[in-house]
Amino acid sequence: MHAFSAGFISLVLAYVLSQFYRAFLAVLANTLELELGATPGDLALSSGLWFLAFAVMQIPLGSALDRIGPRLTVSVVLGLCAGLGAAVFALAETPWHLHLSMTLLGIGCAPALMGSYFIIAREYPPAAFGAMAGLVVGLGSLGNILGATPLVWAIEAIGWREALWVMAAATIAIAALIAMTVRDPARLGAEAQRGTLVDVLRIGALWFMLPLLFANYAASAAIRGLWAAPYLEGVFVADTDLIGHATLAMGVAMILGNFLVGPAVRLVGSLRRTILIFTFATVLVLAALVLRPDPGIGIAVFLLALIGLSGAGYALLMAHGRSFLPPHLVGRGVTFLNMVSIGGVGILQFASRPVYGAASLAYPPPQAFAMLFLFFLIPLAVGFLFYFLTPEADHG
Repeated sequence: MHAFSAGFISLVLAYVLSQFYRAFLAVLANTLELELGATPGDLALSSGLWFLAFAVMQIPLGSALDRIGPRLTVSVVLGLCAGLGAAVFALAETPWHLHLSMTLLGIGCAPALMGSYFIIAREYPPAAFGAMAGLVVGLGSLGNILGATPLVWAIEAIGWREALWVMAAATIAIAALIAMTVRDPARLGAEAQRGTLVDVLRIGALWFMLPLLFANYAASAAIRGLWAAPYLEGVFVADTDLIGHATLAMGVAMILGNFLVGPAVRLVGSLRRTILIFTFATVLVLAALVLRPDPGIGIAVFLLALIGLSGAGYALLMAHGRSFLPPHLVGRGVTFLNMVSIGGVGILQFASRPVYGAASLAYPPPQAFAMLFLFFLIPLAVGFLFYFLTPEADHG
């Protein structure tokens, strides 16, 4: 499938939806508290359920991609579950309706990125995976931006329930487009091996990259999604406009990073070395924020943007892991790696709240946030060290 074919573009649009649905709750927080009585704790639970449902779905999706193919797997799950989830949200009257909606949305969005990754892995040479994967994530990350200011405009123009009905209709339309335009890769012959998740776990080269995969995306995703605003407000007394500009800068940096990963690998000449450079950069930035959590608002925003930029190593890690997967394990393998990554985001997001809660009771805001940044730094540094034991990518 060509990178700019209708089928491939429809899968990228599905990933735009996935990014939108994981980010849009923040914009609605005040409205949902006023109208439904949903507290920040309720919304944190709803957001966590999205990530949990998304992560749990990766294992059955891996089998479905290998056995059924991406066309039906993505279109049916996205159309039925995410379409229904958006409709439930539009009709919500109590916080538990939001929990149900976000769970359905997490299930529905689970195959969006993996469908395109499966096609890239099966139809392009392994050496091209990193650049192609980064392109998909970079374009899809526009959903993150759609879930911010444009959503505010839509809510002001037509109301939040009506905006969600529009999203439900768009979700079903994109699912139908996928069903009509995506072409599944050629089936492996009857003589091809039939693999299981156990076979993926037997690939020793994957083991030493799993700690980094668990921690890598979690730092940028959790800081962008949860902690950037409280940090800027608590340490620098930043107003809403400044916080909006800062989180936009971080979001744009995350998108730019995904477009830069392909050229970066070509420049460095090694996928593994490029990942080490990206990760070391994130370690240095987080260490700087631990040692000096109040460097001035301008430097703080710049450092947050750098975390977003270097967090784009996710696509490269997926490319490195994919290089060790034989054709019959591609579906199960990439979904397993994605489960580890998204699971890391969910677990560290949940755990970061009590960590900050305890730190904020013991320390003033700058030192409390230093403890929070240390919480993200330690697993990233451990993953970085383990990753040195991972062999170079297998492009055979």
